[in-house]
Amino acid sequence: MKTNPKILLIYTGGTIGMVKDPNTGALQPFSFEELLKNIPELKQLDCTLTSVSFDHPIDSSDMNPEGWVTLATMIEDHYETCDGFVVLHGTDTMSYSGSALSFMLENLTKPVIFTGSQLPIDNINTDAKENLITSIQIAALQHNGKPAIQEVGLYFKNKLYRANRTTKISAKHRKAFASPNYSLLAASEIHLEIDFPKLWKTSPNGPLRVCKKMHDRVVILKLFPGLDEVTLQAVLSIPGLKALVLETYGAGNAPTVPWLLNGLEKAIENGIHIINVTQCSGGSVAMGYYEAGEGLRAIQLISGEDITTEAAVTKALYLLGSKVPHEEFKHRFETPLRGEMLSRIMH
Repeated sequence: MKTNPKILLIYTGGTIGMVKDPNTGALQPFSFEELLKNIPELKQLDCTLTSVSFDHPIDSSDMNPEGWVTLATMIEDHYETCDGFVVLHGTDTMSYSGSALSFMLENLTKPVIFTGSQLPIDNINTDAKENLITSIQIAALQHNGKPAIQEVGLYFKNKLYRANRTTKISAKHRKAFASPNYSLLAASEIHLEIDFPKLWKTSPNGPLRVCKKMHDRVVILKLFPGLDEVTLQAVLSIPGLKALVLETYGAGNAPTVPWLLNGLEKAIENGIHIINVTQCSGGSVAMGYYEAGEGLRAIQLISGEDITTEAAVTKALYLLGSKVPHEEFKHRFETPLRGEMLSRIMH
């Protein structure tokens, strides 16, 4: 006898579950039960809903690796009894969290769909209802007797993206996210249309395993005209620094001044992993294509290919937390793990 899929809603906080304080007018989180009351349509869905919530819901600006571990553990605790998961999360760091969970949830064979809203649930024009209802439908979708989606996704404004391919592009428009280097996984207009060839093909080598150690000594440095040696050295001298995500120009280019290349090369010799990602919204790193990128290639910077900054940071945190041997880090980073980047052999 066929049973309805069981979907777990996980409320972390964020605009989707906020209302205005009558005294200050500021948005503040309210209970998950109130969220369900505001969307009675949830009772009409062809699935069984259960819910859990962070003990203290947070604004996503306060999300951190400890919060990711809490979230991943909630999924782990309910993994055997649930068919899919929908994570309600603030938009500001949703791409970071979705990317982190994609790496932390090893051997994932069920959908984990992140969603949220730009407007609070009590706003008459809120986008929360559609985002949540369709996210649940996606999480409950079956194909050939198995979950149709078997990866971490992000659903917003009628579109399902691979979470580790997304970045937030707007603080005010309903279309808050984009996936500049990878196509949509699904679109919801009159009907929900899944692009099955674009889905991540899982190859689990065992049951779900959750990585609960995320190293916290990773920083981002964005190149800009006027960056000087003092600033570079201040960043590279951070105690315990293990990895630097360097946002370069265009196809992975940087100034050719000696102090920059020498400083980066010395940092690499001292054991710091330096990852080259483009600060452009789309496109890929191709060190050596221009002379301004040849120096970075020569000193063996790690190529981020077409990865987003959000995925680069969380992938580095994951690999360091997994205690990947130092000499293997470059190869492991440049290898796609969850569809977060193109493989160089595809170029």
